[in-house]
Amino acid sequence: MERYTRPRMRELWSDENRYRRWLAVEMAACEAWAELGVLPREEVDRLRRKADGLVIDAGFTARVAAIEAGVRHDVIAFTTALAERLGDEGRLIHYGLTSYDVVDTALASLLVEAMDVILEGVDGLAAAIAVRAGEHRDTPMVGRTHGVHAEPITFGLKLAVWYAETLRQRERLSRAREGIRVGRLSGAVGTYAHVDPRVEEAVCRRLGLRPAPVSTQVLGRDRHAEYVTALANLAGSLDRFATDLRGLARTEVGEVEEPFASGQKGSSAMPHKRNPIASEQVAGLARVVRGYAATALENNLLWHERDISNSSAERLILPGATTLVDYLVHRFTAVVTDMRVYPERMLRNLEATGGLIFSQSLLLALVGAGLGREEAYALVQAHALEAATTGRSFRELVEADPAIGGRLGPDGLARAFDWRRQLAHVPRILQDLGL
Repeated sequence: MERYTRPRMRELWSDENRYRRWLAVEMAACEAWAELGVLPREEVDRLRRKADGLVIDAGFTARVAAIEAGVRHDVIAFTTALAERLGDEGRLIHYGLTSYDVVDTALASLLVEAMDVILEGVDGLAAAIAVRAGEHRDTPMVGRTHGVHAEPITFGLKLAVWYAETLRQRERLSRAREGIRVGRLSGAVGTYAHVDPRVEEAVCRRLGLRPAPVSTQVLGRDRHAEYVTALANLAGSLDRFATDLRGLARTEVGEVEEPFASGQKGSSAMPHKRNPIASEQVAGLARVVRGYAATALENNLLWHERDISNSSAERLILPGATTLVDYLVHRFTAVVTDMRVYPERMLRNLEATGGLIFSQSLLLALVGAGLGREEAYALVQAHALEAATTGRSFRELVEADPAIGGRLGPDGLARAFDWRRQLAHVPRILQDLGL
């Protein structure tokens, strides 16, 4: 969709670019045949000059479409349109090849480039997260488990978790890029019956690919499944980050807010609204990418040496997955870069439970002071439940209990309720991540 497509991906997946890549495979094969002495060197040189001067534009793609309407075969339509423009030497095109020698090899080179674009975006996202993590390394907030206040963290620590996950996703994407960086020109059933393996090697070398060690008429779709699944995994991380921000942006939480542009409106009915629309968009589109991954896994199930049940689906899921993930990465990078953070609200929420979040510190302090763990747990839990149900201050209840306050004393209680002490190791965590 135009709405979710950035310019580089639009050009990458255009018909014109697809045909340019098919032509690159065809010409590399012709030149490899010439090097082997199978095709006349002089004619291949003339063909090369003509191919270099060939403009693949909307007019060319329209001609291919017109031919395909009759022959019902896209590669035949392409080679026919080429032959019309390349003259006598055009007969050398597609020598010894079958359609997917061209299609799969060109697609691999295209997917490698698409992943390079995405990796560049992921690097930008990681850098943006790193900046904000450093900015808020010491900004205290409450950590939540099961949606319930748990213990103190810092906003920088939360972002450090995102940063580390983003780096792991980058590694997965890089592995998927390498897995798809494979070409094949081995003929109709993978036997090289009509094409010399040295042609495959030469073409792949020219395109920056590795020859597949073995193939049928197509590359195994497990490679493509790995590729799309890696994209879906990244989309899942972006969804998780965005969902985290959406939770923190709720009115009753109010710790983080998406950037809100001048002139932007949040609701047609309620002028006060400033909704987390970018994060919600990330969440929605991530679902689509995960659906593409399911289709990619199904595409691995081809009959014998080939069928085309994968082809129609791949026309949707490969451009779709790469384009959407590229968009999502840049969309969320903008959110991270310009999101508004409210440290005062974070501190207020940290203190909202009247000290309940220090129950474990208090438990451990009592154990350290000689009380049995089960007895200590029962004491602390009783006051915690009373505080939660009555609204009274947990700390005041504890201080008034001689079994606790009398055992720990004022200094011991102060240490147990000191959130700064609980965050003592956070700087080292961020430092170990290079933040």
